[in-house]
Amino acid sequence: MLFSCLVDADFLDTEAYMDAGKAEQRSNWPNVQILLEQFDSSMARKTVAADPTPVNQLRADILRQCRAKAIDAPGLFSLTVPTGGGKTLSSMAFALEHAKYHDKCRIIYVIPYTSIIEQTADIFRGIFGEAVIEHHSNAEADPDKENHKSRLACENWDAPIVVTTNVQFFESLFAAKTSRCRKLHNIVDSVVVLDEAQLLPAEFLQPILDMLNLLTQHYGVTVVLSTATQPALATREYFDARNNMRGLENVREIMDDPDVLYAKLERVNVRLPADWNTPISWDALADEIKQHDSVLTIVNRRNDARELWDLMPEGTLHLSALMCGQHRSQVIKQIRARLKNGIPTRVVSTQLVEAGVDVDFPVVYRALAGLDSIAQAAGRCNREGLLEKGEVVVFVPPKPAPPGLLRKGEDACRNVLHAHIGQPLERTLFARYFEKLYHACDLDAQDVGELLKVDGTTLAVNFRTAAERFKLIQDEDSAPIIVRYRGAGGDDDKVDKLLNALKKDGPQRWLMRQFQRYTVNIHNREAMKLLSQGDVAEAIPGLYVQVSDWLY
Repeated sequence: MLFSCLVDADFLDTEAYMDAGKAEQRSNWPNVQILLEQFDSSMARKTVAADPTPVNQLRADILRQCRAKAIDAPGLFSLTVPTGGGKTLSSMAFALEHAKYHDKCRIIYVIPYTSIIEQTADIFRGIFGEAVIEHHSNAEADPDKENHKSRLACENWDAPIVVTTNVQFFESLFAAKTSRCRKLHNIVDSVVVLDEAQLLPAEFLQPILDMLNLLTQHYGVTVVLSTATQPALATREYFDARNNMRGLENVREIMDDPDVLYAKLERVNVRLPADWNTPISWDALADEIKQHDSVLTIVNRRNDARELWDLMPEGTLHLSALMCGQHRSQVIKQIRARLKNGIPTRVVSTQLVEAGVDVDFPVVYRALAGLDSIAQAAGRCNREGLLEKGEVVVFVPPKPAPPGLLRKGEDACRNVLHAHIGQPLERTLFARYFEKLYHACDLDAQDVGELLKVDGTTLAVNFRTAAERFKLIQDEDSAPIIVRYRGAGGDDDKVDKLLNALKKDGPQRWLMRQFQRYTVNIHNREAMKLLSQGDVAEAIPGLYVQVSDWLY
C-alpha cells in the first residue's frame, strides 16, 4: 500500500506540473450522499413501475434488509439471495448506505466475467451517470461509454463507483508493476462487492482469502460476498483441519433468514437423472427437447453445444464462446425479445448463459455439472414466478466435463446429490458441495502464499515471482481470431473498417480493444492448422483474421 501511495503521488505530481488541464479533470466526483440520493430516486421510479407480483415483493424486502444491515460495523459480509432475487441493486443499496454511515470512500463492484460486467455497468450508469467507471479488458471497446475523465480514473481508481473483474481486482493486488499498483491505495476504506462469489477460482482461493482478511482487518475495507450459492469460505474449522488452510473470519449474513427466502423463491421442480452413470445420447436428448416450444439447454463444452444444435430444428438459437462477443450480445437481445413477446424460443448454450444473463424460460435442461452451475441454470427458469413451477431437468451428457475444476465440480455434485432425499437446491447442500470440491483441489496451486513469506535469512519477499504466477486466466495455449461478423442483417462493415485502420495506423491500443468484441479464442494448434490451410491470415504477430467465409 505504501508503494502504491508513492507511485500514484509521483504520477500525479508529474502530471500536475506537465499538464495542469489534465490534472484538473481528475476531481469533481459526486460524493456518496449524492449517489445515494440518485439511487433512491431511481428505485422509487422502479417501484412505481413494477407489477406487485410475489417475486417483486420479495425483492423489495431483500432491498429493505440490505439497507437496514448497512449500519453494522465494517468487515466481512455475505449476501445470500436466490437467483432472480435482485442481488445487483440490493448489494449496491447496502454498499451506498454502509459507505455513508461509515465514511467509506468508494464502492468497488467486482464481477467474474467481462460478459456480465458490461450489463451490470450499464445498470449502474443508468442510475449514477459518469460517476461509474469500468476497468477491464474490454473497457475501451465502446467510446460511447468512456470519456477522458473516466480513462484517467481507471489509472488509479479515483472514482466513487468502480466496476471491474476478478482478474483486474485480484491480479492488481498481487501485482509488481507500478502501473497496476497505482490503484491499490484507493481500495483502502472502500466497500468491495464480490458478485457471484462462488466463482472465485479454486486454484488461487487461499491467497485470495488471505488477501480479503488482510484488507478487512488492516485497511478499513468492507467486503460483501454476494451469491445465490454461498461457498464454504467462512467455515474456518474446515480450512484449518486440512493442511492448515485458512478461511475467512467473522463473516456476517445480511439477510435475516436466507432459508425463508429460498422457500419463498422456490419456483422450479428439479428432475435428477434416474441413473447417474448412464449418459443420454445427443440424438435422444434432441428428440426430448423438441417436445418443448420454449426451452433452454445448457451444456459443458463449446463443441457439445454445436453438436446438439446441429440436431435441433431450424430456428434454434446457439450461444457459446465460439461466437464473438458482439454476436453473443445480439443473440441474447433476440432471445429476450422473443420470450417477452411469447414467441417459441429454443436455445442451446454453454454455461456462459448462467452468469448474469437474465432470461426466463419455462423449461431448462442442464448437463451434469457443479451444484452451483445447476442452481444458476435453475435461475433462468420461471425467473419471474409467473408459472406455478418451472421445470429443470439434469441429464448425464455423452461426454463428462473436461478434466480439471469442471470435472471435480461434477464429481462433487454427483457425490452430494446421489444419496440426497429432498429438494436438490436446498441452501444447506451448497456448503457440503463446496467443502467436497475444495477438498479435491489445491487451493494455492502456484504456491503464491509461500512466495510472499519473508525469507528469514535475507529478509526478501518474492513479489515479482508471485505476481507472475498469480494469473487467474491461463491463455498461453490460445490464439485470438478476428471473425468477420456482419450483424444480424449481414450488412455491418465494422470489422472491415477496423481492419483497414489496423493496416493504416498499426496496432493502436483503442483499436485492439475494439477488436475484442469481434474475436474468438481457439487452441493454438487449431489456429496453426487454419493458417496452413489459408482459412485465416496473420494480421499482426499473434493475432489472426478470418479469410474463408465458411469459417464463421
